[in-house]
Amino acid sequence: MHINKISRDITVLADQLEVPGIGHLAVNSFVLHAAEPVVVDTGLSLPGRGFMDALGSVVDPADVEWIWLTHPDRDHTGALFELLDAAPRARLITTFLGVGVMSTQRPLPLDRVYLLNPGQTIDVGDRQLTGMRPPLFDNPATVGILDNLSGAFFSSDCFGAPMPSAELATCTDVRVVPRDDLRNGQLMWAAADSPWVHTVDAAKYAKTVAPLRAADPAMFLSTHLPPAIGCGPAFFDMLVAAPSANAFIGPDQTALEEMLAGFEPANV
Repeated sequence: MHINKISRDITVLADQLEVPGIGHLAVNSFVLHAAEPVVVDTGLSLPGRGFMDALGSVVDPADVEWIWLTHPDRDHTGALFELLDAAPRARLITTFLGVGVMSTQRPLPLDRVYLLNPGQTIDVGDRQLTGMRPPLFDNPATVGILDNLSGAFFSSDCFGAPMPSAELATCTDVRVVPRDDLRNGQLMWAAADSPWVHTVDAAKYAKTVAPLRAADPAMFLSTHLPPAIGCGPAFFDMLVAAPSANAFIGPDQTALEEMLAGFEPANV
């Protein structure tokens, strides 16, 4: 896991996963060093990822006041209960649906839950954080975050794209990736992660982009993309183009068997 301090008040805890045949997918969590510190998502639900050690190197977990779960998929919830134990004052920001989904795995301590819907705002001491559902999402409990002080939009899965290497997946600035390669990767990810986008009325869908365009974030912080600064126009154009992008078709059983054969030692 890489620790990337990208601004005075935002640290990225940058992990990644290799997706065979596709590339390396960033899996980011974030620390917002607000007056009341906020942790956004808690990493992969896989052993040995070192999330708590990485977090402890940038903030004392006991000082964390808020944990914002952008949605309850397992690449966002890995260290959630460890962090709740280590941060006894922290409240968990999620939605009613988020609580329901999480409770099918392990019941949440409801006295520590703070339910916040898109459009609602919470004060964390030195700034206002507003819930905003990103235009693309793969889980109905998804709520991104617009930070009025830093101008950052924590976009959950939206704007993600696989990278050609682990180094790029955990880098500090996505602008090192050629623009066309980035756009193509984002459109592929949009089709894979939000396949419903191909079935929508394009004009109605485009209207869902308007509130984010009006907010004009200074920085886009996606779970599945390196930090993006000053990328608004290109990112909005990508969102509008998503309904007409090629549908994602994953590997089938024949492709899986070919991949597995490649892992087997050669016969001698």
